[in-house]
Amino acid sequence: MQRLKKITLYILGIFVVLPLVLAASSYFIFTRNLPHIEALDEYRPNLITKVYSRDGSIIGEYYIERRKVVALNKIPDHLLKAFLAAEDAKFFQHKGIDYLSIVRAFYKNMSAGKIVQGGSTITQQVAKSFFLSPERRVVRKVKEAILAYRIEKRLSKEDILYLYLNQIYFGSGAYGIQAAAESYYGKDVEDLDIAESALLAGLPKAPSNYSPYQNPKLARKRQKFVIQRMVEENYISRDQADNALNRNIILKPKRNQNLWVAPYFTEHVRRYVENNYGKDLLYQGGLHIFTTLDINMQRAANEAVDYGLRGYERRRGYRGPIFTLTEEKDIKLFSKEMDRKLLRNPLKLNSVYQGVVRSVDPRRKIIHVTVGSRKAKIKYRNFAWAKLYNPNPKLDPDGGKIVDPLTLFNPGDVINVKVRYIPEPKEPVEPKIATIHGESTGSNEEPAQVETPIKDLPPIYLRLVQEPLAEAALVAIEPSTGYVKAMVGGSSFKKTQFNRVIQAKRQPGSAFKPITYVTALDGDYTPATIVVDSPIVFEEIVQKKEPEPELDENGVEIIDPDATKLLAEEEEPETWDWTPRNFEKKFHGPTTIRQALAKSRNVVTIKVLRDVGVRKAIETARKLGIDSELAPDLSLALGSSAVTLMEMTRVFSTIANLGVRTEPIYITKILDRYGNTLEENTPVSEEVISPQTAYLMSNLLQGVVENGTGWRARALKRPAAGKTGTTNNLNDAWFMGYVPNLVAGVWFGHDNEKPLGKNETGSKAAAPIWVKFMKKALEDVPPENFPIPDGVEFVRIDKETGLLASSSTKEALFEVFKTGTTPTSVSPTVDTPSEDDFFMIDAEEAPTETPTESFIEDYDDIDAPESEPDPLQSPRVSPRTDETQEEENTLPQGTL
Repeated sequence: MQRLKKITLYILGIFVVLPLVLAASSYFIFTRNLPHIEALDEYRPNLITKVYSRDGSIIGEYYIERRKVVALNKIPDHLLKAFLAAEDAKFFQHKGIDYLSIVRAFYKNMSAGKIVQGGSTITQQVAKSFFLSPERRVVRKVKEAILAYRIEKRLSKEDILYLYLNQIYFGSGAYGIQAAAESYYGKDVEDLDIAESALLAGLPKAPSNYSPYQNPKLARKRQKFVIQRMVEENYISRDQADNALNRNIILKPKRNQNLWVAPYFTEHVRRYVENNYGKDLLYQGGLHIFTTLDINMQRAANEAVDYGLRGYERRRGYRGPIFTLTEEKDIKLFSKEMDRKLLRNPLKLNSVYQGVVRSVDPRRKIIHVTVGSRKAKIKYRNFAWAKLYNPNPKLDPDGGKIVDPLTLFNPGDVINVKVRYIPEPKEPVEPKIATIHGESTGSNEEPAQVETPIKDLPPIYLRLVQEPLAEAALVAIEPSTGYVKAMVGGSSFKKTQFNRVIQAKRQPGSAFKPITYVTALDGDYTPATIVVDSPIVFEEIVQKKEPEPELDENGVEIIDPDATKLLAEEEEPETWDWTPRNFEKKFHGPTTIRQALAKSRNVVTIKVLRDVGVRKAIETARKLGIDSELAPDLSLALGSSAVTLMEMTRVFSTIANLGVRTEPIYITKILDRYGNTLEENTPVSEEVISPQTAYLMSNLLQGVVENGTGWRARALKRPAAGKTGTTNNLNDAWFMGYVPNLVAGVWFGHDNEKPLGKNETGSKAAAPIWVKFMKKALEDVPPENFPIPDGVEFVRIDKETGLLASSSTKEALFEVFKTGTTPTSVSPTVDTPSEDDFFMIDAEEAPTETPTESFIEDYDDIDAPESEPDPLQSPRVSPRTDETQEEENTLPQGTL
């Protein structure tokens, strides 16, 4: 009996202890690797890193999760109740786990034979979101329940709701309720109504399935379910529910017009921050990066580069359609896809789209086009440039032929078009991308607004454009601070992220000449120094390489016994002759430094460089801001060494800043998510050349604009200085220039360095971009003169001899000199004097009047005529090639 009692107690002990042991063991297994929930005490979600322009506008965002954290007291009560009704109605009653919901979900899943419903509470969802993977496994659910229990013990219900609403994903790239309100309605969360809140509350269950953008009917059905649940839980009245159900919801995502206005600039900033602070801080840290970018100048730069590239495309000829759709069903499919894109990005003036040619009206000379379903027209003047037809400019940029442009377009052709005019609607229409329509109500319902089908809207007016094959870059700097105000690194950031401002090295051609003249002016030269423009030949000895000896298997030289060596006879070295010439293949005799720079005389520049020394010129280049390797020979005078556009812009910035070089600054300050300063940058400057030398150079560069190859810049109608540059075979075109307080550089060319085509010089291809940018950037800035430093003086001289003018000097002008360097001799010229003109130099090859506006009008409307200038009368338009005294393209191949 006693033994039976012991056995019974033993068995009972097993049944009591074993479950406890198993439970303890299971608990240990499930909890041994669980994360510590103390991390929730200091909520550090992944936040957006924002990049700001100079005026505080957001121009860039970097993130893994696009999240904006919002305080719980900013969230409307009806929005909280919508989430409780949809996800966890007993949230305030349970301790993290709703056992009844788990049982109900288990039953429904067993009945369906698959998982159709979950039983997770909001607390469990917080546990999963912060600490666990989304996998559907029993082990994960057990861990989730344990963590939810621990979270409930540590945090208040309000804290849990705060974490939940700021952490969950709502689809369309939005994390957290504030980002969702912006992404779907363009509102702050506190401005949402019941209907909008219910739709958002229905998204976390399956954001992609219930997205109103992708599945508006399912989104509407889910919204209706949430509103019904709110009524059942007595969160809202039936009248409130009906009003919400009957409301039309307009989807209108918040748009930042300045976001990505400067993609090359923000990409440069991104690389810098990633290299210095790491990817985690950049994409998750919620940094605030303040930059030097000026939005208005950046927009002007974007427009100017696009204008220049498309103008070049027009001059080279029409290449034909992008492709042709031969079947009507393909046209409809293409148009439907375009309509879908236009939902999120409606048609905008001056934006480029792909349109389909539907018909050509030869009588009215109009091309009828559709952009998506929207009808459009192209008038003759907006496609007349296509008469120059060149289907293969990659092989021959000058290979076009003149045809009737109306014969080039056929139904089904897909072409690039730019929007010129969009007719105003009869009544103002609120911008939106879609509408979730409410249910029909009784007679009290306001009549629904009838939307006009896209195909019935009045036609828009377009102009024909084509995708640029060439590339262009522009950068603008404030010389006194080094602040980079605008940057365009290429024709399209989507097409290529290669930044041609800071990454591309190209030959600057004559744009490099000011460096030679700065070196000369820093020595014994003055603007009136005479250099003879005459033929010159340089003979260079080419060192021959000795042939490498033939070795046997042991490394011993094999000597041919039949070979003989004439030790006493030395071979004559091979020589190479270089005969530099001016662009127009003429020489001009005695020439002042001012004339040489204004007319871009190659030979004079080479002679000056030979005199001052190549090494000294390289030292000057280094001082002014060039770090790239430079050729230590006389070809340096003509810009033979490849440099970046940023380096050349630094050179001209230093000259504009009276010899003080400032380092380029992109970022002024970086703050972390708490407002602590991680980095702050202030201008760093150093005087590298004297103010007097810098001013003399600026004055000479003003002469280039007033009477030389930079004549197009006179369209600004304000003091400006600049220099064109064109390289061999017209591969690269440059314009570097500045006004007081703003320097800008422009490069134009092909990435593969193929020729741009006939007459595409720095003046023709690059200068118009510079002018268009400057006109827009400076439209609210009053003109001002360049500051004149102490230590310079103006003296009346004879422009032909460079000596002091006498009372009988025929052509006299006021020239600027450093104090103490003015000529002491009087010119012997005794002809009848003419009227003084401050910058009057030989202007036979450049206009002397301010250019008319025609050359900077939109290329799609008018092309400026060109004519030969009369040396006695100031022409109104460009001379023969727009840059007749520019550059080195007549030099032997390989020399500049």
